[in-house]
Amino acid sequence: MIYDRQAGTFVLQQKASWRFRSASLVKLLIALDYFWNKGPDYTVPAADKPKLDVMLRSSDDAAATALWKANGSREVVTRMVQRLGLQDTAPPPVSQPGYWGYTAVSAADLVRVYRYLLEQAPAPVRDYIMGNLHASTKCGTDRYDQSFGIPSAFRRPWSAKQGWSGFGDDPDTPCAAGAADSGSDPEVVPAAAPNNPDMSGEVLHTTGTVGEGDRYLVAVLTVHPDGTKFATAAATLTKIARSLPLPQETKS
Repeated sequence: MIYDRQAGTFVLQQKASWRFRSASLVKLLIALDYFWNKGPDYTVPAADKPKLDVMLRSSDDAAATALWKANGSREVVTRMVQRLGLQDTAPPPVSQPGYWGYTAVSAADLVRVYRYLLEQAPAPVRDYIMGNLHASTKCGTDRYDQSFGIPSAFRRPWSAKQGWSGFGDDPDTPCAAGAADSGSDPEVVPAAAPNNPDMSGEVLHTTGTVGEGDRYLVAVLTVHPDGTKFATAAATLTKIARSLPLPQETKS
């Protein structure tokens, strides 16, 4: 899904309301919920800043878990659904309240989140969260390479919040800092997501903004056949991102 903020129109809407397991995309909601009642200055205490920064930039799971538990677990999602008018997002199953990555999301709702963040959120909240997303690191703290999708397909300026789940605790090839690797172009098509999110298969998502002034909001969510390797899924998602109908000058 692509939304052009300058034109006020959708560039692409394909299965925009299909629901996927969020993986780390829910960290956007965790961050927004954290800030919700911190006004008017929205100061981040010194004890919380490292957790927020590493969660948003490097997708740190331990930081997300700490903030999730401290703010009510499933209630984080329930509150943000109501506040932002999200239509497809739902908290993890009642039986698994600690599994924040089991939150259900859709591309349409992710675009709603980014629109709120950029167009309605208090300036300190917008600047803090988007500043971290613009500083997204190549490597996640779990040593997975999170430079797939938007970071590999587009020129700066871009921002990104990525999500991945189901590939195991340790990557086959641990990430090393350096230039983003675009991978190959395998003939693999991500499987369609069912109405109820797949809670066990491999998912890989790329979301964020592309262009000056965060003009284009991009959300590409994918679920892959069981057993798909992370490198294969990452190369596939980057190929999809490169094929998106955005101006050629934005592409790398």
